[in-house]
Amino acid sequence: MIELLHKISQKYASKWLIMLFDLAIVAFTFFVAYLIRFNFSLDFDVTLLIKQLPFVIVAAFISFLSVGSHKGVVRFTGYKDVINLIIGANILATVLIITTFFSRKYHFDSVFNISGSVIYIHLLLNILFLIGFKLFIKSMYNNLMQDFKASKRVLIFGAGNSGMITYDAINNDPKNGYEVVGFIDDNEQKIGKKINLLKVYALKVIDKNFIEKHDIEEVIISMQNIESPRLLQITGQLFTLGLKVKIVPPVQHWIDGDLSLGQIKDVKIEDLLGRQQISIANASMVDEYEHQIIFITGAAGSIGSELARKISEYRYKKLILIDSAESPLYTLEQEFIRDGKSNFVAVVADIRDYKRMEQLFDLYKPKLVFHAAAYKHVPLMENNPYEAVSVNIIGTKNVATLAVKHAVHKFVLISTDKAVNPTNVMGASKRIAELYVNCLKGKGQTKFITTRFGNVLGSNGSVIPLFKKQIEAGGPLTVTHKDITRYFMTISEACQLVLEAATMGHGGEIFVFDMGKSVKIYDLAVNMIILSGLRFPDDIDIKITGLRPGEKIYEELLADGENTKPTYHEKIMIAKTKKINISEIENKIENLCLVNTKIQNLEIVSLIKDIVPEYVSNNSTYEVLDVNQSK
Repeated sequence: MIELLHKISQKYASKWLIMLFDLAIVAFTFFVAYLIRFNFSLDFDVTLLIKQLPFVIVAAFISFLSVGSHKGVVRFTGYKDVINLIIGANILATVLIITTFFSRKYHFDSVFNISGSVIYIHLLLNILFLIGFKLFIKSMYNNLMQDFKASKRVLIFGAGNSGMITYDAINNDPKNGYEVVGFIDDNEQKIGKKINLLKVYALKVIDKNFIEKHDIEEVIISMQNIESPRLLQITGQLFTLGLKVKIVPPVQHWIDGDLSLGQIKDVKIEDLLGRQQISIANASMVDEYEHQIIFITGAAGSIGSELARKISEYRYKKLILIDSAESPLYTLEQEFIRDGKSNFVAVVADIRDYKRMEQLFDLYKPKLVFHAAAYKHVPLMENNPYEAVSVNIIGTKNVATLAVKHAVHKFVLISTDKAVNPTNVMGASKRIAELYVNCLKGKGQTKFITTRFGNVLGSNGSVIPLFKKQIEAGGPLTVTHKDITRYFMTISEACQLVLEAATMGHGGEIFVFDMGKSVKIYDLAVNMIILSGLRFPDDIDIKITGLRPGEKIYEELLADGENTKPTYHEKIMIAKTKKINISEIENKIENLCLVNTKIQNLEIVSLIKDIVPEYVSNNSTYEVLDVNQSK
């Protein structure tokens, strides 16, 4: 039976069959109009009625054809379809009135002379029966489809305009699998009243007894511009009751201004971070990337792979994906093949190998280079400073130098907020990478551009995947310090910034991002527990482990002595950097790049600190070097 219904649901009635039904209704209502006009007696000329009926049907056919009311899918009848029917019925009435006028004036055949009262009664009956018939069929279809599948009983949080649109989106989709039981709202004036015969409840009355009584499974939050603390409070209470929570996206994300059921998603951690995602629409980006040969180093990483996905949306000439991590690069390659992407090459190569990188530059001759390859884990680099120098500095030096040598048009360095007033080896090594590309400004045709971001949600180094694994393991969640804060953005935003920076950059800029408010990691951990439907600290607790070597409590986006100037996008700024002695910095970097595995960690870090004087170690064995420098 279910299979039969599915087949039926895939078929639609012919538009001419719908026209036939509409004309049958018009004929029926014309007869009823005569009955009403003569007080339900047959004291009228039935023969005349029968003669007038073909003319009325022809006039109706022309009227409905002119507005296309027969083209609508009956099961999806909506507001616009209703308006169309009303217009068609009025056109019919107008035609009948005009023909009656001329018939009486010029004494035409009585077929065209219809009583004015009959015409008006007929108009009202047409509107009533035509609309009623279509809504009846729609209702029958929806009820029939819902009777043969499991429906989830849901509440909609928000009894305003957005809530009403959500309710309509659910009702207009016969395959939705939802049954709306009622509304929840904070507005005291709405509580207790009914909307579409559904009651509006206060959040405080939604308890275990209420859930069991009404068999509620989910709540859909449909409130525009809801503050993240309030959203967290609502979701926390609902999760505690064992309910699944979904959220309606902001109105600007609706398709053509209409909400579809598929856009209603589960609440995610991004919804609770208290910041709006930044969107960039720049037509010049098409000109920047189309018909170009593009390199991406670190292409298998979180940023590199998303960057590759976004660039693949443009009509580039060739996209070269470079990474030394074989397995992740293979995964990305297979994804691109599966998605039908072409003109790309996945290359296993190490940016530390100058000759290998030069071979790639000679072979492909790129015009755009996105340098995302880097070591980024603070504790690991703190214990392995040679590797930080080898990849983050020497690797960057190799790729940047080759970019100048091969007249690359633009080179985009992906940096980090940890490069600002660094307190660890990783951040300091990225700051030196920034300094090196700054030294190359004006030494060739290549325009060097740097972008700095905060932490990226869902990236390999983000706390989000770590917290998810810890929750799956039953906890506890580990936080290094109760007051530690970080800036966050999504991977998609980060990559959008990189692409925009490459477009707007003229060379030598460091682009920084308005990332909103920094987020307290402890609060983030609590939110993650709540989003998992668990209770803190009853189900899962949080353990404070202490700051790791080189870790900051607060991150910064600008170094001491830097400020910003605006760009044409209000959320993207350019850092005004301090002037540097280029020849001195270059010599020191060249000297640092001579390090080898035999050199002690303290000596390597000492050379790093000599290049980056603002680098002051925190909670690290290298603090002794800062003590010696201060004496």
